[in-house]
Amino acid sequence: MNETKVKVVTADPSALGLFGLAMITLVASSQKLGLTSGVSFVIPWAIFLGASAQLMASINDFKHNNTFGATAFGGYAFFWYSVGLVWLIQNGVFGQALASTIDVKQLGFAYLGYLIFTLYMTIGAMETHKVLFIIFVLIDCLFIGLTLSSFGIMSEATHTFAAYSEMLIAVFSFYGSAASVLNAHFGREFLPVGKPFGIFKK
Repeated sequence: MNETKVKVVTADPSALGLFGLAMITLVASSQKLGLTSGVSFVIPWAIFLGASAQLMASINDFKHNNTFGATAFGGYAFFWYSVGLVWLIQNGVFGQALASTIDVKQLGFAYLGYLIFTLYMTIGAMETHKVLFIIFVLIDCLFIGLTLSSFGIMSEATHTFAAYSEMLIAVFSFYGSAASVLNAHFGREFLPVGKPFGIFKK
């Protein structure tokens, strides 16, 4: 009896994940920078691009046995699901009783946790490519700004620092997504992303 082996090929999900990150940080930073107001039209992008697109990328990176990519995309996916829920609570969607008991410092601790997460992921990003490393450094800056702002430490300055960091995350994530798509599509380095640092992995 002949056995037929079928190899299932899963495409690299990085382009979709980075596009999702780029879209939500672009829209969210526009609100932080005062270019737009409110979060009503930010929430859909948080749920579908920031969260769901990155979750899809995470699931497929697990199939690639890519622990780093799966953890990164999954971690930030659930961050944006949580942020979307926070905005819904703040806007009274679940009732004024819940909205009236908000303590912003709890967000500060959540941002601090994500800063810790991002710091060790930044070390991992050093051995992927330089564009991704830059994105992680900017995410570090974003969480530093959000954490300090939520704890009331130089609130205006740290909020602005977070806003510009978030806008730059969008710029570099669009580039990273484009490089991931076009380099794979053309089978060559169409857009350079920079080599790994080669410090921790030889």
